[in-house]
Amino acid sequence: MPLLPCRQLLFSTLLAAGCAVASHAANPPLPPNIIVILADDYGYGSAGSYGADPALVRTPHLDRLARDGRRFTQAYTPSSVCTPTRYALLTGRYCWRTPLNHGGVANTLDPLLIETSRPTLASLLRRHGYATGFVGKWHLGYGTAPRVDYTGDLKPGPLELGFDYQFAVPQNHNDITRAFVEDHRVFGLRSARLNPGTGKLGLDAPERDDPKTMGDLTDRAVSWLEQQAGRPAPFFLYFAPVAVHELITPSAESRGSSPAGPYGDFIHDLDRSVGRILAALEKQNTLADTLIVFTSDNGGVVNPGSRTGANTVAMDAGLKINGALRGGKHDIWEGGFKVPFLAHWPARIPAGTTSQEMIGLVDVFATVAALVGEPTLDRATTAPDSVNVLPALLGASSASALRRELVLQSASGVYAIRSGPWKWIEGIPLAPKGKKAPTATGPKAEQFRPRLINLEIDPGETTDVSAAHPEIVRRLAETLQRYRAQGFSRE
Repeated sequence: MPLLPCRQLLFSTLLAAGCAVASHAANPPLPPNIIVILADDYGYGSAGSYGADPALVRTPHLDRLARDGRRFTQAYTPSSVCTPTRYALLTGRYCWRTPLNHGGVANTLDPLLIETSRPTLASLLRRHGYATGFVGKWHLGYGTAPRVDYTGDLKPGPLELGFDYQFAVPQNHNDITRAFVEDHRVFGLRSARLNPGTGKLGLDAPERDDPKTMGDLTDRAVSWLEQQAGRPAPFFLYFAPVAVHELITPSAESRGSSPAGPYGDFIHDLDRSVGRILAALEKQNTLADTLIVFTSDNGGVVNPGSRTGANTVAMDAGLKINGALRGGKHDIWEGGFKVPFLAHWPARIPAGTTSQEMIGLVDVFATVAALVGEPTLDRATTAPDSVNVLPALLGASSASALRRELVLQSASGVYAIRSGPWKWIEGIPLAPKGKKAPTATGPKAEQFRPRLINLEIDPGETTDVSAAHPEIVRRLAETLQRYRAQGFSRE
């Protein structure tokens, strides 16, 4: 049963973080409401606060989060593709520790990737008395059968992982289901009849309208927040918009609003959704006491050949989707992993500040756990790769880095490890069982070769300096191997 008294914890970790919370205070602060917004394929340079040209795209609501909160410049996803990052965010565990160890993604018909026995952000917070809701792109599978039957009960799923409610796009924007899922069933399912068509599963259910999907998801998120108004329990909302993943389908309200074309219009839809979340919190007078984290599951798509080509149109117009970073989604380069990360909590986070602390989305679990009074986690069972970076979130000074190393994996299965200024790329591609690994030829050939990069002096990742620093290569290669072998990376 939820333990509402947990809201009265003294936040010992805030003390450790250097926050001025007196242990003898008569009325200790309550833990905040928490909203995590995970955009899809949203690049490092696509928001005004990260350098996007305002003549091309305007992100006033995201920029407000930065202006009134804290902006991180060294935030990383653990993967340069969707599913593994979503897994790590919810579990605090690298996805390559699962059967999905090759850098790929879950397919629409795959079973649930997260074991129901594994603690998640939702189950952690529900145990501490939080109401827990999920709205948006799931992309982590349903059920236990080898092939999901979308005409039946979709369980286990988010509700078995700690969420009280879900309203989801099962896999991707424009996936073959063409439907939403609410709680355990396809939304509006009329019968078990299937009428498969080109690229469609053929469910007898209301079909998603792609240009309206962002608005539909935001409606559900706002409605869920409104239901929490006046309740004594805090709330946790995991909101996963489909923008700006292909298909690029801006709403009627945004269409034509950006000189960068439909891609820029879709960015405007994303920003509008964030604005609606902020407005809902202001309406119920909970904004000051809500921690909002905005980030992305991986870098933006910069390679040509996307389904609509909208990213190419935007780049031709001058939009630097991933800023000055090399590469993008799928790649081992920085453009695949470094993402916007904004933290907004007026009651605790200093406004208008920037952090250069290296953090990972995998760290959200341990950080939130510390925030609600669980600074010590059993790495054998809980969030084995998640590090508590609460001091960085709250703007407390730290004599040394909170996170020493961070493991990255590309969509081709290539591992890299970050440590201080260094990035060691192992360069060995992997493949799903029964398939051949990519060869070291073609446009990705450089990603399949080992190299050491000093990002402080070579942010463009152009020069391999491994020959000049064999001791660094040896240390990072050994650390990477140890982390893979021992089942945890949090010391």
